[in-house]
Amino acid sequence: MRILILGGDGYLGWPTSMRFARLGHEVHAVDNYLRRHAHAEAGTDSLTPIAASLPERANAFRGVTGLEIGVSEGDLLDWDVVERIFRDFRPEAIVHYGEMPSAPYSMIDREHAVFTQTNNVINTLNVLYAMAEFAPDAHLVKLGTMGEYGTPDIDIEEGFIEIHHKGRSDILPFPKLPGSMYHLTKVHDSNNIHFACRIWGLRSTDLNQGVVYGIETEDTTLDERLNTRFDYDEVFGTALNRFCLQAVIGHPLTVYGTGGQTRGYLNIVDTIRCVELAILNPPEAGEYRVFNQFTEQFSVLDLARLVQSAGKQVGIDVRVDHLDNPRVEREEHYYKATHTKLLDLGLEPHLLSETLIESMFATIERYKARVIFDHILPVTRWRGIREGSAR
Repeated sequence: MRILILGGDGYLGWPTSMRFARLGHEVHAVDNYLRRHAHAEAGTDSLTPIAASLPERANAFRGVTGLEIGVSEGDLLDWDVVERIFRDFRPEAIVHYGEMPSAPYSMIDREHAVFTQTNNVINTLNVLYAMAEFAPDAHLVKLGTMGEYGTPDIDIEEGFIEIHHKGRSDILPFPKLPGSMYHLTKVHDSNNIHFACRIWGLRSTDLNQGVVYGIETEDTTLDERLNTRFDYDEVFGTALNRFCLQAVIGHPLTVYGTGGQTRGYLNIVDTIRCVELAILNPPEAGEYRVFNQFTEQFSVLDLARLVQSAGKQVGIDVRVDHLDNPRVEREEHYYKATHTKLLDLGLEPHLLSETLIESMFATIERYKARVIFDHILPVTRWRGIREGSAR
C-alpha cells in the first residue's frame, strides 16, 4: 500500500514509518519539526540522540536496511504543501500523528493555547479536504486520545453509546469531557472527521489512545541513528517515562497530587501494531469508527510504585514524592473503559512488568549524561500561565 505518515519525525511517527517500510509498503513521511522547535524554545531535548532531520533519518534507514522512506518537510497548515503531497503520492492510507501532542504545552498561556487549537484543528481540516479531492477511497487512521472522554462516573464505551430518552433510542457519540486545550482539539478533530465521513463518504478510524511508554521498537534497535525520541520533561514527558528516568538519576518520583488519577497505558510496540491492525482491516466507505487503544489501566501512584519496586531489583533506591497537582482534575475517580475492538482484530498486548521497566532503566542509563535537570519538575499550571513565561 501507499501509506502517508503525517508527523513522521515524531516519537510514534518515525518508528511507524520504519515498521511499514520494512513490511513492504511504500511509505512517505511528512513533518515540519514542530516538536523539535518546541523543545528548542523551552531549552529541553530528547534523552535519546536523534538524527538532525527527517531526510537524515531516512538515509540512515536506507543504509541499514536497504529500504526507502520518502520524506517531505512541510507544514500541514499550508494548503499548498498538503495539496502537493496528496496529489503526487495518492495515498491509500493516511496515519495522522501530525499535531501538537502536549496538554501542558497547550496550557502555558493564551498564545500556546491559540497555536495548539489552530495547528491541530486546521491541519486536520486540510487533510480531510485533500482526501476528499485527491484520495477519496483512502483510509484515515487518526491518532486521538482517551483524554477526549475525561473521567465520567460511567463506563466509557468505544466512541459511541446507545441512548434511551423519552421512549426513543439512538446510538450517539460518547459524551466528551476533555481536560486541556490540547484534548479539546482532539474532540474537535473527531467531530470534523465524523462529519466528513457522513457527508463525503470518507472512511476513518479514530484511535483514542492511552498514554504510551517505552523507548525501543524492533527497528530502533538496529542502529543508534534510528532512535526514536524519548521525552521526560514536564511539557512533553509522560508519567511512566519520567518516573523511569527519575529513578535512574536518583531523583524522587514526582507524583502529582495523591496519584489516584487513573488512565489507560500501552507500550510503544503495541501502538504501532494497533495502527497496523487498523490499516489491514479498513472500514467501509462513509464509516467513522473509534477504537479505544490501550492495554492496561493504572493510577499514577500505581506506576510510581511499580518503578520503585523495579528499581529495588537492580539496586536503585528511590522515594516517591507527592507534589501539588498543577492540573485541574479529580484526584480519585471511577475509570473503566472498554477496549475490545483491537483485541478482536488480533492485538496481543505487551503488558507492563518490572522486567520491562528494568530494560528501560538500561537505555536511560546509557544516555543519562544528556539529562537536563531544570525541566523535570512541573511549572505549567492549569489555573494560570507557566511560571516565568511572558504575559
